[in-house]
Amino acid sequence: MSRQLERPGARAPRPTGETAAPVAAVPGPETGSWSGALDRRLPLLFTLPSQLTFLLLLGFPLGYMVYASLHEWPISPMLPATFLGAGNYLTLLSSPRFWHALWVTVYFTALAVGGELVFGVAIALLLHREFRGRGLVRTALLMPMAATPVAMSLVWNMMMEPSLGILNYLGGWVGLPPLLWASDPAGAVPALALIDLWFWTPFIALIVGAGLQTIPEEVLESARLDGASAVSLVRHVTLPLVRPHVVMALILRTIPALKTFDHIFVVTGGGPARASETLNLYTFVEGFEFFHMGYSSALAVTLMLIILGVSAGLARLRVRQWSY
Repeated sequence: MSRQLERPGARAPRPTGETAAPVAAVPGPETGSWSGALDRRLPLLFTLPSQLTFLLLLGFPLGYMVYASLHEWPISPMLPATFLGAGNYLTLLSSPRFWHALWVTVYFTALAVGGELVFGVAIALLLHREFRGRGLVRTALLMPMAATPVAMSLVWNMMMEPSLGILNYLGGWVGLPPLLWASDPAGAVPALALIDLWFWTPFIALIVGAGLQTIPEEVLESARLDGASAVSLVRHVTLPLVRPHVVMALILRTIPALKTFDHIFVVTGGGPARASETLNLYTFVEGFEFFHMGYSSALAVTLMLIILGVSAGLARLRVRQWSY
């Protein structure tokens, strides 16, 4: 009778009809146990210090600004503040200077952002073509963004000087009459918008240029095979495909443009005759020149609400479903 050799550690064959014993489940954290709750909240616990720091740095100044806007604050810190409720807000709503500053803010933003979108998209389309030195041109395009705003505002202020500025000197070469630029009440805001356009047009061009890189070459080639001209290709194919990037660039530039302060303060200081006084600059003047801290805080809260409203509208435009 032959015997089968058994390997060490080998299992004996299970008799026919015998069912396998159920495998015991590995115990894990119960849903209602403290360890399960800890596992679910662990990401929140890791980010809690940074969230508390962010709320402290943002929430306290914001809450204090709203609190100050409801009071009349004297210059001396020894005197108590007087509660006015909505008095500061009623004062600014009835102030012609407030409405003029609001109009200048909207006017400046429309000129600056509109010009930046037009020139930014045009530059992005030009740089999307292959030509010698394209990398050098792209690098030079970043120079305005790398410059210090205040320093370059001083340079622009000297260039726009009516009698000795280089802009009028160059304009004389082509037969243009000398301009007052920022010294003219009617031309102050367009001159400031020109400075802002020089600063931030490369930013628009970079965003739109990144969108152009995502367009499949097959789509453009199909349009060319169908007989589309260069203008039709840009109008009916390229621009619709990069429209989300253009909207994103519009959002990223409109909000900072509403808060522009540096080169307006350096070049015109809100003049001449308050012709270029934006809402942000008006807030600064009331708070740090006339020391109307309560009224200045009310102006700041109003500007913040305007920016939040514009941001909400642009955000809805961003999430809109585009159909090509």
